[in-house]
Amino acid sequence: MCGFVGFSNFKRNLSNSDKILIDMNKTMKRRGPDEEGYYKNNHIAMAHRRLIVIDPEGGKQPYLEKTSLGEFCICYNGQIYNTSELKEVLLKNGFTIDTHSDTEILLKSFIYYGYDVVNHLNGIYAFAIWNSAKQELFMARDHFGVKPFFYTFKDDTFIFASEIKGIFAFPGIEKVIDKQGICELFGIGPSHTPGTTVFKNIFELKPAHFAIFNSEGLKIKRYWKLHSEVHKDDFETTCEKLKFLLNDAITRQLVSDVPLCTFLSGGLDSSIITKFASDYCKIQELPPLDTYSIDYVDNDKNFVKSDFQPNSDNYYINLMTKDLHTNHHNIVIDTPELSKYLEDAMIARDTPGMADIDSSLLLFCKEVKNKGVTVSLTGECADEIFGGYPWFFREDSLRSGTFPWSIAISERQELLNEDISKKVDLKEYIDYRYFESLNEVEILDSDSNETAEKRKISHLTLNWFMQTLLDRSDRMAMYSGFELRVPFCDYRLAEYVWNIPWEMKALNGREKGLLRYICKDFLPDEIVDRKKSPYPKTHNPNYLAKVKGMLSNIMKDKNAPINSLLNRNYILNILETDGTAFKIPWFGQLMTRASAYGLFVSGKYVA
Repeated sequence: MCGFVGFSNFKRNLSNSDKILIDMNKTMKRRGPDEEGYYKNNHIAMAHRRLIVIDPEGGKQPYLEKTSLGEFCICYNGQIYNTSELKEVLLKNGFTIDTHSDTEILLKSFIYYGYDVVNHLNGIYAFAIWNSAKQELFMARDHFGVKPFFYTFKDDTFIFASEIKGIFAFPGIEKVIDKQGICELFGIGPSHTPGTTVFKNIFELKPAHFAIFNSEGLKIKRYWKLHSEVHKDDFETTCEKLKFLLNDAITRQLVSDVPLCTFLSGGLDSSIITKFASDYCKIQELPPLDTYSIDYVDNDKNFVKSDFQPNSDNYYINLMTKDLHTNHHNIVIDTPELSKYLEDAMIARDTPGMADIDSSLLLFCKEVKNKGVTVSLTGECADEIFGGYPWFFREDSLRSGTFPWSIAISERQELLNEDISKKVDLKEYIDYRYFESLNEVEILDSDSNETAEKRKISHLTLNWFMQTLLDRSDRMAMYSGFELRVPFCDYRLAEYVWNIPWEMKALNGREKGLLRYICKDFLPDEIVDRKKSPYPKTHNPNYLAKVKGMLSNIMKDKNAPINSLLNRNYILNILETDGTAFKIPWFGQLMTRASAYGLFVSGKYVA
């Protein structure tokens, strides 16, 4: 896992661009704290920062291959999980393999397959490959956009980076938020429309897309999507295939040359990951699996049940660690840390995100990294793939006519500064993006009404909500020089589950009912039957008081930059009423009053 930057221009020589490249690459230091490397010729400049996970010596980047076809150079961020299969194909076709790094395999696979290489990859990746013979740059991003890729143009120069901050380090790139940016930030945020950012003229390469930049310009093409097909397998066959796909996805992602663990919350998803990972360690005669969980000071005293968070995690964590005999560690975070790292979390994302939901994960990854671990598997994305969120079942959400995790549209509009609010109609923009996205859904004539309805909500969840959580995982982990892997995001698993009829997927009328059923033979009943509980957050009233105080201090300054965006009187009203003026969660299930305060606090850094 790493970060990279670069730029290309076919109208001028880039050989004297060392300082620009070095300055851009400095912004990737947290993504790649272990090594740095550079590559330049007349029309391309690329740099790389590396977090060492596989083959410390053989995986150095940029990785260069000189062939009879010309010179090829790759900068790459990610992990290829079908490396062994690709290696076998390469060896059979006359290639020699000098390392056990997936970087070499990826580059030589591109040399062999050409643009079609993306249809042979299983992994999480964003990469750029310079082809000297064709004088062109080939770029690609994984199926669900686990790894990031941003780009822009400055005159005739194409500029790209793993994070937006890398692009801003290029001379002359301005930080501008236009009308669309306001709509993204306040109407869609912390989600974003695929392909866009909140900044004018800065874009992302969409998930499942590749791009080619040459003297003729930039061309972008989609290489994969979820297609709707009739599900022909019976119930037993479906269960067996799911078990195989789960086991295969998880065990493929356990390859590492550095210490690896799993995040364990005691929920269904993380327990599945931990079960398969623990079994793998036993089969391979490895030491017991390390597992980590997160908690907060005094959460045992302050926890309050809700529809979204029905119980705390500790009982279930203990149940799993005793059952699997893992080497468990509990990371406990305190209020001052959580509020202090709101700024770091925003810097990691380059825009305001999920407030304490972000800063807590950043701290979690930081503490686990400090324990000597570099890689973790998580249960992220199971809810999106298998239908685990309340909005899959609640009529008010299904009939909301908008993104069901973000229904406080009028409240979002009221947050805007009065002058901006007159020019920007958030609902109009949200509606446009909502229906634009729904138009992409493939509905079959054979789909039941319920399956058709759930295809739509699944499509929205996969392409919007899940992307937000994947952005969070990547930025918070990589800011800590830490790698998170997401086995439930295996595209083969997602393809198969997409076409399972809803009546089977929601077996017994339960969220993730089918997933629960196939786990009943290898997980404790309490885990299988446990109602979904989201990512743990603090319930300590001291945190609410802390961020409320931070926001109050910002609001005392009438000239604070954030007031150029926000309706100051509305914010003051929220503070004076202790949050009751903003009753609906800002986003999802967890971004309620304290998170909203934290969001506005972090927002001061981009205003």
